[in-house]
Amino acid sequence: MISQQPLFNDRETRSTESDAHSAPAPVWLQRMSLIVLVLFCLYIGAIVAALPWFPSYWQHNAWLVVHPAVRAVLLQGWARGIVSGIGLLDIWIGVSEAIHYRDYRAG
Repeated sequence: MISQQPLFNDRETRSTESDAHSAPAPVWLQRMSLIVLVLFCLYIGAIVAALPWFPSYWQHNAWLVVHPAVRAVLLQGWARGIVSGIGLLDIWIGVSEAIHYRDYRAG
C-alpha cells in the first residue's frame, strides 16, 4: 500500500494561522468596512421601519394575497409596529457602530 505524505507541513500551517490571527487588517480596510456596515444598517433600517406604513407595498403584496392567514396578522397595527421597531433597532446598531469605532493597529 502506498502512503501519501501530508499536503501541508504542520509547522507551516501553525505559523500561517497564528500570523493571520495576530495581525489586524489595514486601517483603511477597517474604516471602509465600517462605512459599508453603517450605510447598510441605515439603508435597510430605514426601509424596514417605513415599509409597513406604505399601503401600496404592505397591503397589496402578491405574497400576502396568496397567504391570507399571514396577511390577517401582518395588517394588524402591532405587527407593523414590531417590524418598524426592528428597522429602528437596525438604525440604532449602525449609529452605535459608528460612534464606538476604534482602529486596531499592529504593534
